[in-house]
Amino acid sequence: MNAAAAKPPTKKAKKAVKPRRNPLAPERISALLERLAKAYPGAECALHHRDAWELLVATILSAQCTDARVNMVTPGLFRRFPTPTDFAHAPLVEIEEEIRSTGFYHNKAKSLNGAARKLIADYGGKVPQTMDELLTLPGVARKTANVVLGVAFGKAVGVVVDTHVLRLSRRLELTKATEPIQVEKDLMKIIPQDHWIAFSHEMIHHGRQVCIARKPRCADCTLEPLCYSSDKTWSSH
Repeated sequence: MNAAAAKPPTKKAKKAVKPRRNPLAPERISALLERLAKAYPGAECALHHRDAWELLVATILSAQCTDARVNMVTPGLFRRFPTPTDFAHAPLVEIEEEIRSTGFYHNKAKSLNGAARKLIADYGGKVPQTMDELLTLPGVARKTANVVLGVAFGKAVGVVVDTHVLRLSRRLELTKATEPIQVEKDLMKIIPQDHWIAFSHEMIHHGRQVCIARKPRCADCTLEPLCYSSDKTWSSH
Protein backbone atom coordinates (compact mmCIF):
# COMPACT_ATOMS: atom_id res chain seq x y z
CA MET A 1 0.00 0.00 0.00
CA ASN A 2 1.24 3.43 -0.95
CA ALA A 3 2.26 5.37 2.21
CA ALA A 4 1.15 8.66 0.75
CA ALA A 5 -2.27 7.24 0.03
CA ALA A 6 -2.61 6.04 3.62
CA LYS A 7 -2.46 9.56 5.07
CA PRO A 8 -5.83 11.08 5.84
CA PRO A 9 -6.70 14.13 3.77
CA THR A 10 -5.50 17.36 5.33
CA LYS A 11 -8.29 19.65 6.51
CA LYS A 12 -8.11 23.18 5.20
CA ALA A 13 -7.50 25.73 7.90
CA LYS A 14 -10.63 27.67 8.66
CA LYS A 15 -10.44 31.40 8.11
CA ALA A 16 -11.08 33.52 11.13
CA VAL A 17 -14.52 35.07 10.86
CA LYS A 18 -14.81 38.60 12.13
CA PRO A 19 -17.89 39.21 14.23
CA ARG A 20 -20.53 41.11 12.26
CA ARG A 21 -21.04 44.70 13.36
CA ASN A 22 -24.50 45.71 14.39
CA PRO A 23 -24.81 49.49 13.91
CA LEU A 24 -28.16 49.43 15.71
CA ALA A 25 -26.88 47.64 18.81
CA PRO A 26 -28.34 49.31 21.93
CA GLU A 27 -24.89 49.88 23.40
CA ARG A 28 -23.78 51.72 20.25
CA ILE A 29 -26.91 53.88 20.21
CA SER A 30 -26.36 54.72 23.88
CA ALA A 31 -22.75 55.67 23.18
CA LEU A 32 -23.78 57.90 20.26
CA LEU A 33 -26.38 59.68 22.39
CA GLU A 34 -23.94 60.13 25.27
CA ARG A 35 -21.27 61.62 23.01
CA LEU A 36 -23.72 63.96 21.26
CA ALA A 37 -25.15 65.21 24.56
CA LYS A 38 -21.65 65.86 25.91
CA ALA A 39 -20.57 67.69 22.75
CA TYR A 40 -23.67 69.89 22.50
CA PRO A 41 -25.08 70.49 25.98
CA GLY A 42 -28.29 72.49 25.85
CA ALA A 43 -28.48 72.44 22.05
CA GLU A 44 -31.62 74.19 20.89
CA CYS A 45 -33.45 75.43 17.81
CA ALA A 46 -31.50 78.08 15.91
CA LEU A 47 -34.62 79.86 14.61
CA HIS A 48 -35.36 83.05 16.57
CA HIS A 49 -38.93 83.27 17.84
CA ARG A 50 -40.99 84.60 20.74
CA ASP A 51 -43.95 82.23 20.59
CA ALA A 52 -45.36 79.20 18.79
CA TRP A 53 -46.77 81.23 15.90
CA GLU A 54 -43.45 82.93 15.19
CA LEU A 55 -41.72 79.56 15.33
CA LEU A 56 -44.25 78.11 12.90
CA VAL A 57 -43.68 80.98 10.47
CA ALA A 58 -39.89 80.74 10.78
CA THR A 59 -39.93 76.99 10.22
CA ILE A 60 -42.07 77.32 7.09
CA LEU A 61 -39.62 79.94 5.80
CA SER A 62 -36.63 77.69 6.56
CA ALA A 63 -37.51 75.24 3.78
CA GLN A 64 -34.64 75.33 1.25
CA CYS A 65 -33.17 78.25 3.19
CA THR A 66 -30.62 78.69 5.97
CA ASP A 67 -31.71 79.48 9.51
CA ALA A 68 -29.36 82.46 9.45
CA ARG A 69 -31.20 83.96 6.49
CA VAL A 70 -34.58 83.32 8.10
CA ASN A 71 -33.39 85.07 11.27
CA MET A 72 -32.47 88.10 9.16
CA VAL A 73 -35.94 88.22 7.59
CA THR A 74 -38.32 87.52 10.48
CA PRO A 75 -37.73 90.66 12.61
CA GLY A 76 -38.99 92.91 9.82
CA LEU A 77 -41.70 90.44 8.87
CA PHE A 78 -43.14 90.36 12.39
CA ARG A 79 -42.93 94.14 12.74
CA ARG A 80 -45.09 94.49 9.65
CA PHE A 81 -47.41 91.57 10.48
CA PRO A 82 -47.37 91.08 14.27
CA THR A 83 -50.22 88.54 14.58
CA PRO A 84 -51.85 85.68 12.65
CA THR A 85 -54.73 88.09 11.92
CA ASP A 86 -52.31 90.46 10.21
CA PHE A 87 -50.96 87.61 8.07
CA ALA A 88 -54.48 86.43 7.24
CA HIS A 89 -55.57 89.87 6.01
CA ALA A 90 -52.33 90.81 4.23
CA PRO A 91 -52.19 90.79 0.42
CA LEU A 92 -49.88 88.02 -0.76
CA VAL A 93 -47.68 90.50 -2.60
CA GLU A 94 -46.92 92.31 0.67
CA ILE A 95 -45.89 89.11 2.42
CA GLU A 96 -43.78 88.19 -0.62
CA GLU A 97 -41.92 91.51 -0.38
CA GLU A 98 -40.79 90.68 3.13
CA ILE A 99 -39.75 87.05 2.54
CA ARG A 100 -38.37 87.21 -1.01
CA SER A 101 -34.78 86.47 0.04
CA THR A 102 -35.76 83.13 1.63
CA GLY A 103 -36.55 81.65 -1.79
CA PHE A 104 -39.77 80.07 -3.09
CA TYR A 105 -41.49 83.17 -1.74
CA HIS A 106 -44.69 82.76 -3.79
CA ASN A 107 -45.46 79.39 -2.23
CA LYS A 108 -44.26 80.42 1.22
CA ALA A 109 -46.46 83.52 1.19
CA LYS A 110 -49.48 81.40 0.29
CA SER A 111 -48.62 78.97 3.09
CA LEU A 112 -48.25 81.72 5.71
CA ASN A 113 -51.47 83.42 4.65
CA GLY A 114 -53.32 80.09 4.50
CA ALA A 115 -51.96 78.88 7.85
CA ALA A 116 -53.03 82.12 9.52
CA ARG A 117 -56.52 81.87 8.03
CA LYS A 118 -56.82 78.25 9.17
CA LEU A 119 -55.69 79.11 12.70
CA ILE A 120 -58.30 81.84 12.98
CA ALA A 121 -61.10 79.80 11.44
CA ASP A 122 -60.52 76.48 13.23
CA TYR A 123 -58.26 77.03 16.24
CA GLY A 124 -59.20 80.42 17.68
CA GLY A 125 -56.00 81.98 16.35
CA LYS A 126 -53.82 79.69 18.47
CA VAL A 127 -51.25 77.21 17.18
CA PRO A 128 -52.63 73.70 17.86
CA GLN A 129 -50.65 71.25 19.96
CA THR A 130 -51.28 67.95 18.18
CA MET A 131 -49.63 66.46 15.11
CA ASP A 132 -52.94 65.78 13.34
CA GLU A 133 -54.14 69.36 13.81
CA LEU A 134 -50.84 70.92 12.76
CA LEU A 135 -50.82 68.87 9.57
CA THR A 136 -54.08 70.53 8.51
CA LEU A 137 -52.26 73.88 8.20
CA PRO A 138 -51.05 74.92 4.74
CA GLY A 139 -47.28 74.59 4.40
CA VAL A 140 -46.94 72.25 7.38
CA ALA A 141 -45.54 68.73 7.01
CA ARG A 142 -44.15 66.44 9.71
CA LYS A 143 -40.80 68.20 10.02
CA THR A 144 -42.38 71.58 10.69
CA ALA A 145 -44.96 70.05 13.02
CA ASN A 146 -42.25 68.22 14.99
CA VAL A 147 -40.25 71.44 15.35
CA VAL A 148 -43.24 73.33 16.72
CA LEU A 149 -44.37 70.53 19.03
CA GLY A 150 -40.88 69.87 20.38
CA VAL A 151 -39.56 73.41 20.71
CA ALA A 152 -42.68 75.43 21.52
CA PHE A 153 -44.58 72.85 23.56
CA GLY A 154 -41.93 70.33 24.69
CA LYS A 155 -43.86 67.45 23.15
CA ALA A 156 -41.83 64.55 21.75
CA VAL A 157 -44.25 63.24 19.13
CA GLY A 158 -41.65 62.45 16.49
CA VAL A 159 -38.10 63.20 15.36
CA VAL A 160 -37.28 66.27 13.31
CA VAL A 161 -35.63 65.07 10.10
CA ASP A 162 -34.04 67.90 8.16
CA THR A 163 -31.21 67.57 5.64
CA HIS A 164 -28.56 67.28 8.38
CA VAL A 165 -30.41 64.65 10.41
CA LEU A 166 -31.13 62.62 7.29
CA ARG A 167 -27.54 62.80 6.03
CA LEU A 168 -25.92 62.00 9.38
CA SER A 169 -28.37 59.21 10.17
CA ARG A 170 -27.42 57.47 6.93
CA ARG A 171 -23.70 58.11 7.46
CA LEU A 172 -23.92 56.62 10.96
CA GLU A 173 -25.91 53.64 9.62
CA LEU A 174 -28.95 54.40 11.72
CA THR A 175 -31.13 54.03 8.63
CA LYS A 176 -30.87 53.02 4.98
CA ALA A 177 -33.90 55.06 3.97
CA THR A 178 -33.71 58.16 1.81
CA GLU A 179 -37.16 59.63 2.44
CA PRO A 180 -37.58 61.78 5.59
CA ILE A 181 -40.77 60.04 6.71
CA GLN A 182 -39.14 56.60 6.67
CA VAL A 183 -35.95 57.95 8.26
CA GLU A 184 -38.07 59.36 11.07
CA LYS A 185 -39.81 56.00 11.58
CA ASP A 186 -36.45 54.22 11.72
CA LEU A 187 -35.05 56.70 14.25
CA MET A 188 -38.14 56.48 16.44
CA LYS A 189 -37.53 52.73 16.76
CA ILE A 190 -33.97 53.04 18.05
CA ILE A 191 -33.80 56.41 19.85
CA PRO A 192 -35.55 56.55 23.26
CA GLN A 193 -38.51 58.94 23.14
CA ASP A 194 -37.12 61.14 25.89
CA HIS A 195 -34.16 61.86 23.58
CA TRP A 196 -36.12 62.64 20.39
CA ILE A 197 -36.13 66.43 20.79
CA ALA A 198 -32.52 66.84 21.94
CA PHE A 199 -31.25 64.26 19.42
CA SER A 200 -32.45 66.33 16.46
CA HIS A 201 -30.93 69.55 17.78
CA GLU A 202 -27.61 67.83 18.51
CA MET A 203 -27.46 66.16 15.09
CA ILE A 204 -28.23 69.46 13.35
CA HIS A 205 -25.46 71.24 15.29
CA HIS A 206 -23.05 68.39 14.55
CA GLY A 207 -23.91 68.43 10.84
CA ARG A 208 -23.28 72.15 10.60
CA GLN A 209 -20.10 72.31 12.67
CA VAL A 210 -18.26 69.00 12.22
CA CYS A 211 -19.86 66.39 9.99
CA ILE A 212 -19.97 68.71 7.00
CA ALA A 213 -21.41 67.22 3.81
CA ARG A 214 -18.56 67.84 1.36
CA LYS A 215 -15.61 67.53 3.71
CA PRO A 216 -16.43 66.07 7.14
CA ARG A 217 -13.97 67.02 9.89
CA CYS A 218 -13.51 63.43 11.04
CA ALA A 219 -10.31 64.14 12.98
CA ASP A 220 -12.31 66.51 15.22
CA CYS A 221 -15.42 64.34 15.48
CA THR A 222 -16.55 63.00 18.85
CA LEU A 223 -18.48 60.25 17.03
CA GLU A 224 -15.53 59.10 14.90
CA PRO A 225 -14.71 55.98 16.97
CA LEU A 226 -18.29 54.80 16.40
CA CYS A 227 -18.46 55.74 12.71
CA TYR A 228 -17.58 53.43 9.82
CA SER A 229 -18.68 55.63 6.93
CA SER A 230 -16.85 54.94 3.67
CA ASP A 231 -16.30 58.64 2.95
CA LYS A 232 -14.45 59.52 6.14
CA THR A 233 -11.55 61.94 5.75
CA TRP A 234 -9.66 60.40 8.67
CA SER A 235 -10.06 57.20 10.65
CA SER A 236 -8.76 55.77 13.90
CA HIS A 237 -9.80 52.23 12.98
